[in-house]
Amino acid sequence: MIIRYSVWSAFKNESRIAASLLRLHFHDCLVNGCEGSILLDDTIDFKGEKNAPANRNSARGYEVIDSIKAEVEKACPSTVSCTDILALAAREAVVMTGGPYWPVSLGRRDGLTANQAAVAQELPSPIESLDDITAKFTSKGLDVKDVVVLSGFAQCFLIKRRLFNFKNTGKPDPALESSALTSLQGMCPNKDASNANLAPLDSTTTRFDNSYYTNIVNNAGLLDSDQALLMNPTTGEMVRSYSSNPYQFYSDFAASMVKLSSVGVLTGKNGEIRKKCGSVN
Repeated sequence: MIIRYSVWSAFKNESRIAASLLRLHFHDCLVNGCEGSILLDDTIDFKGEKNAPANRNSARGYEVIDSIKAEVEKACPSTVSCTDILALAAREAVVMTGGPYWPVSLGRRDGLTANQAAVAQELPSPIESLDDITAKFTSKGLDVKDVVVLSGFAQCFLIKRRLFNFKNTGKPDPALESSALTSLQGMCPNKDASNANLAPLDSTTTRFDNSYYTNIVNNAGLLDSDQALLMNPTTGEMVRSYSSNPYQFYSDFAASMVKLSSVGVLTGKNGEIRKKCGSVN
């Protein structure tokens, strides 16, 4: 209940935080497993993951998790890990915005280090091939359905070449639908200052729904990897199914989140229960 209220309070203050908390959990679990390493600040011993290129000026919501941890520590000192808090916060954020509920097992412990270099190695990039993205998922015990189901936000520098200089032609990607192209060029003008701008993968940024898949089917997907999903026979069938059947998407999303939140967890005497999420004890 402490976590649910805190997420609701943060969402009331800024609606985009719901998507951010989900993404933070995703970025944590795909790099060395769900052990809260993304929450750690830099130390003299290691460079944290917060400032890796895929996370810098992009991953956000750290202060919400820190605030929740402080409240949970008051009620249950040295009992609930930051990793469990992040897993629960992601679930609450999805439910709060109209998405599905899924059971979150508890008892994860927090890792003792972080690895900035591992972010580039383990986190899928939207400019990678679908085969390479799928390989990164399968290395974590996930599969091609999880690739299709788990999606988020993109920074402008990742999509500008589709908007202005597709394959060095000096022109936009002809596969992009014209109204989507105009809208995206407005969000991501062709200048360096816009590189860190966030462009939502669909227009319903404060509601959990299946419009991301509808966009892809309508050739309005943002990323190279979005359109690659549609072109592949296996994943394309899933994209079309999710675009027309939101209940199937919700069911599969919940199942994928259960799998994601179990990747590489620390239990027993491994790791620790951090007192503050940004540093080891």
